[in-house]
Amino acid sequence: MPLSVSPLGKLKGGAADPMRMASRDDALFVEAAWLYYHDGLNQTEIAERMRISRASVVNYLNEARTRGWVRVHLDSDVFRGHRLAAELCALFGLTDALVVPDDPLDPEGAAASVARVTRTAADWLPRLLEPGDRLGVSWGATIYQMAQQVPNAPVPDLRVIQLLGSRPAALGFAAEACTAMLAQRLGGECINLHVPLVLSNKALRDALCDEPVVREQLEALASCNKTVLACGTCDADAHVVRSGIVTSDSISDYRAKGAVGVICGRLIDVKGQPVVAEVEDRMIGVTLDQMRGKDMALLVAAGPGRAAPAKAAIKGGFVTHLVTSKRIAEDLLETAP
Repeated sequence: MPLSVSPLGKLKGGAADPMRMASRDDALFVEAAWLYYHDGLNQTEIAERMRISRASVVNYLNEARTRGWVRVHLDSDVFRGHRLAAELCALFGLTDALVVPDDPLDPEGAAASVARVTRTAADWLPRLLEPGDRLGVSWGATIYQMAQQVPNAPVPDLRVIQLLGSRPAALGFAAEACTAMLAQRLGGECINLHVPLVLSNKALRDALCDEPVVREQLEALASCNKTVLACGTCDADAHVVRSGIVTSDSISDYRAKGAVGVICGRLIDVKGQPVVAEVEDRMIGVTLDQMRGKDMALLVAAGPGRAAPAKAAIKGGFVTHLVTSKRIAEDLLETAP
């Protein structure tokens, strides 16, 4: 399988970044990484050459990866050429799709497979961006995990925009963290939406939206030509429930009304049409109408129970590009149309 290895710590033009240069104490980590990834020596050969134990070599290589000095990239064309990816594009009218193999030791499609999908999406995202793009960023554990893995790949004149207001995060992060992290990795201007996601009443929400600084931020999110998003579930443990946007009782009622997925805090049915929740007229953020018709909309679909929400998002016109696992891809194809 094609892959490339990129040693980090370089500025544009090839100059070394002094903030990331290895100190003399780190020379062994650098040497081991170079011999392994660049010269192609195996761990035993490196141990013999450096006159250290093989266990030390393993530790040095792990440390180099942990510090971000070495990043391994699988060629995304490998996943784009997958038979399932072609079938998904043909069936659902997607521009492109990547299907990632499931971890054989992760039969339920949980943590390990999610990590594979988010890592693949992180490597693909910079290739989908162009100078001058305005990238809208959704919220959730999947997007946060993906953002953490995006390589340092500056895109000229890029704006990275938070699509919904802030909310105390049950999972340990807020919406602005996803946006800020992506802006930093992609070298873009970060535009956060400095308001709560949910207000106590509609009048307060409307008044806050009329504030000039907030109105400017809302105009920015409406101008996004590209988005990266996840579509959440509508079960009792869904992110919208854990973060207090809707209650566990109300999400059950909305499921009975046909809700199967959540995009930026807003509920959709199997056709991707709105299932309007009571809280929506008190929310500040992107609308479902504003999420449709983008030049590029990358859906990252990973984890148990994500096939139905992903299918709803695709049918609703919120998706042009998809990254998902083999298991979810098969579920999407089996349940078509």
